[in-house]
Amino acid sequence: MSAALSDGLSDGDTEALIAERRYEIISKIVSEVVREKRREWTKTDLFDHVFLHKVLGIPIFLALLWAVFQFTFTFSEPFMVMIEIFFGWLGTVAAQNIENEMIASFVSDGVCNGLGSVLVFVPPIFSLFFALAVLEDSGYLARAAFVMDRLMYRMGLHGRSFIPLMCGFGCNIPGIMATRSIESEKDRMITILVNPLMSCGARLPVYVLISGVIFGGGYAAGTAIFCIYVLGIALAVIMALIFRRTIFRGKPSAFVLELPRYIMPTVRSTLIHTWERGKYFLMKAGTIIFGVMIVVWFLTVMPWDATNGGEIIEKSLIAQFGKVIEPVFRPFGWDWMAAVALFFGFLAKEVVVGTYGLLLGGGEEEEAVKDALAGVFTPLTGFAFMAFTLIYVPCVAAVATIYRETNSLKWTIFAVAYLVALAFIVAAIIIGIGHLLGFS
Repeated sequence: MSAALSDGLSDGDTEALIAERRYEIISKIVSEVVREKRREWTKTDLFDHVFLHKVLGIPIFLALLWAVFQFTFTFSEPFMVMIEIFFGWLGTVAAQNIENEMIASFVSDGVCNGLGSVLVFVPPIFSLFFALAVLEDSGYLARAAFVMDRLMYRMGLHGRSFIPLMCGFGCNIPGIMATRSIESEKDRMITILVNPLMSCGARLPVYVLISGVIFGGGYAAGTAIFCIYVLGIALAVIMALIFRRTIFRGKPSAFVLELPRYIMPTVRSTLIHTWERGKYFLMKAGTIIFGVMIVVWFLTVMPWDATNGGEIIEKSLIAQFGKVIEPVFRPFGWDWMAAVALFFGFLAKEVVVGTYGLLLGGGEEEEAVKDALAGVFTPLTGFAFMAFTLIYVPCVAAVATIYRETNSLKWTIFAVAYLVALAFIVAAIIIGIGHLLGFS
């Protein structure tokens, strides 16, 4: 390419121009040397005519995403009930058969109720990963990247950012690491900074718990969860646009993607992909989450004499700590328990649910827990709590990954700071708009 032709073009524009010329030459050669009969449309052509449509492409993508969350919530609900019953029974047996009160409380409340309140969300997490695996193995997710590329480019995101962002729906850690495939450093940094806004599987238990309480399950709860995921996507696009026009000025690089054929996903491959993604949740539940639950249990029962073994929660160490930080969250209608749950959620988002399980009781009192939460959250404050959980600091492992991938303490602190600030702003906007519309 001559200097005159390339003058004023960025590296991404140059690559796109070269690719375009290459395909023009290929098409010309093929048209001259290949003679074929009248071409019939294949199944791939027919599907692409719909899924890649300029007008229908994005609505179809959103409709499929909504269907994924409806499937997740509806299919997993019976299994969640069975797990609740099992851990409730296990906790009751432990409490009745262990003579030492402190050990009985540890096994019943700390282990059975605390860990059980997290493991109950294994079904929805695996259901979500299964649905996403079906879309990926069928070849549709590549089409979704193609459909979203035009919108993402206008909003300052590189088309190749779509795959890391989609990975973020499973876990932000591999999503952040997947940005290594983006050549442009500016595009890569923007994708890293907005990736935590993609709602990972660890946040799903919080959505399922809160939406099930305030919306009563069914389509309303599934739609609420869908809205939270869409909110994350919208915020990622908005923040990417802001970053592109302020910190990382310039246009995104060009995006070239080869679309695979549509295929019928096999049961084996889909289950393998589901297990590969879901096993990390089980590993966290057996290590990080379990460790945090033990710490939370200890803080709820100490001092032992004052709390009467955790029954008088208001006198516990965790209550004292929660009331110190409660004023920060009180304007949103959240009490000290919500403040404590969010604080420990920094270690792992599943801990938000586990903390509520310990603070409000669990096992055979599961309905009492839900009744208590129904008295704490209104549909407005509950939805704002879900949005806050979506946005504020990702788990400590994701923060460590941001530091490792950027190799910069400055950018890591910036990512944490802007996410916390954004969480407070969005929650305040939700509460404010809700009050204007007459909700309480």
